[in-house]
Amino acid sequence: MATMQIFYDYECPYCKKGYESLLEFIGDHPEIEIEWRPIESHPRPENHPPHTDLACQSYYAARELGVDLPAFHKAMFQAIAAERQDVEKVDVLCSILKDLVDTAKFRSILESKKYAKQVDENNDLAYEKSGVWFVPAFRLNGKKLDAQGGIGVNHEELRDFLKG
Repeated sequence: MATMQIFYDYECPYCKKGYESLLEFIGDHPEIEIEWRPIESHPRPENHPPHTDLACQSYYAARELGVDLPAFHKAMFQAIAAERQDVEKVDVLCSILKDLVDTAKFRSILESKKYAKQVDENNDLAYEKSGVWFVPAFRLNGKKLDAQGGIGVNHEELRDFLKG
């Protein structure tokens, strides 16, 4: 089985579009396992809000709690990339995900900062080790497909990338 890393940020409208395209094609590729790598498009200390490090941590909290991840991604992209909700607050994230998570457990995990280091490691892996400049960015079997600034990833490019 091949593993594809996907670097993305929930506040990025191009990542939302790339995610929707991926859903259309990934069913044709059961041989590909996805390794989700949420990152910040503009990591701290960069002064470019909103910062999404807490939203990135929420992916790992949701995964730990056994949440339906496609529903989780859909809710997060809608609330952040489309509706521009302020995800620098735990209360906002709990509200976004109230129908998907046990909010008390979810809150506890986020407030503990249990996955803060994981997000820092993802940022380092993306920007320092994998040459990511724009998201979404895909890595599979030594190949890479990166978004173009202000454009994202073309629907057909992603389809072709998955075919190998």
